[in-house]
Amino acid sequence: MKPAPAQSRTNQIASLATLGRGLLLAAGVALLAGSASALFLHALDWATATRLVNPWLLAGLPLAGFAVGWVYLQLGGRSDGGNNLLIDEIHQPRQALPLRMAPLVLLATVISHLFGASVGREGTAVQMGGALADQLARAFKLAREERPVLLMCGIAAGFGSVFGTPLAGAVFALEVLAVGRLRHAVLLPCLVAALLADRIALFWGVTHSHYAVAPFGSLSLLQLAALLLAGVLFGLTARLFAGASHALAAQFKHRIAWSPLRPLLGGCVIAAVAWILGAERYLGLGLPVIQQAFEQPLPAWDFAGKLVFTAASIGSGFKGGEVTPLFFIGATLGNALAPLLRLPLDLLAAVGLVAVFAGAANTPLACTLMAVELFGAALGVPAAIACAASYLCSGPLGIYKSQRAGEGKVAQPRPPTA
Repeated sequence: MKPAPAQSRTNQIASLATLGRGLLLAAGVALLAGSASALFLHALDWATATRLVNPWLLAGLPLAGFAVGWVYLQLGGRSDGGNNLLIDEIHQPRQALPLRMAPLVLLATVISHLFGASVGREGTAVQMGGALADQLARAFKLAREERPVLLMCGIAAGFGSVFGTPLAGAVFALEVLAVGRLRHAVLLPCLVAALLADRIALFWGVTHSHYAVAPFGSLSLLQLAALLLAGVLFGLTARLFAGASHALAAQFKHRIAWSPLRPLLGGCVIAAVAWILGAERYLGLGLPVIQQAFEQPLPAWDFAGKLVFTAASIGSGFKGGEVTPLFFIGATLGNALAPLLRLPLDLLAAVGLVAVFAGAANTPLACTLMAVELFGAALGVPAAIACAASYLCSGPLGIYKSQRAGEGKVAQPRPPTA
């Protein structure tokens, strides 16, 4: 039986009111997350510049790791769960994220970069966005089923504002939760949160890195096949990185019971190896090397060096995230593969930058959109091919252990309907 016209209009008005309320809350999340990302990025610029001017700060990496580990042990509580805690709370809401999660991860990441750990920035922005969004959920006493939507807006706002890629941020918030499954109903509030957060970060004076890709014209079938092969290699590299990071973290936890000692030991090893081998280029974000990957041939082992230093940093407990180091790994691997696959160097560096991340995070759609936002629409098809291949070849376990299985990576035949 169809509802009466009056009842139908009432339902429509109620739905519009709910949508409007959700968009206003998404805007509130954007204001908080965009401002937090701006503060974080300015602090990160200061930390990076200070470390480069004072290379002796690397000697303090072990003590910095110990200090961060001790503070998290004393004050962190559930905050130490990081991105995985945020994903778990979206799937199964239980308890509000602690507000201290935001300042703790911000300070811990800035300290990690100041002293030379090879970590990123996406984890920090996402955790800040989620923690701040949850304070709005608590303040407005949202229903249990509404809270996950606001947390997803926090992810979108944090990711979109820290990289200047709001479309990728919105889709990342949908795609990162479960492999092969998207919640399309949440796309609009996530998009509003990411777009506004990006504008707010720009308002606070944030600037983002830009990498130029020369026009390359139509790609031949042979070149498309080469991109497919490159995508497979990017996926296997992503699989190696995720496996190494998780294995190292498990070994540190198994062998060192007191958590502050893990980054202390890891910092000792990282600092010593970097000094002995002269491998300071693999510390921090590595943005100058990423820039070089688009402009000139680089040593073929650069991607492996960054992979080892980042896995050691993340595995031993330093805070920050993995995405920008994954950009480094992908761009330098693309740089090394370009002459072998007879593809333009800048093209394969750009594709590698997003494709390794796509495989490691199991987010091929978000990474394809990121390529378009960073490099232009012409990169859409090459990035889509490489990101899809990387995603399929990166294995079941990505960098986020709380990510659910969803529909899986390979389409299963459905039984015929009666």
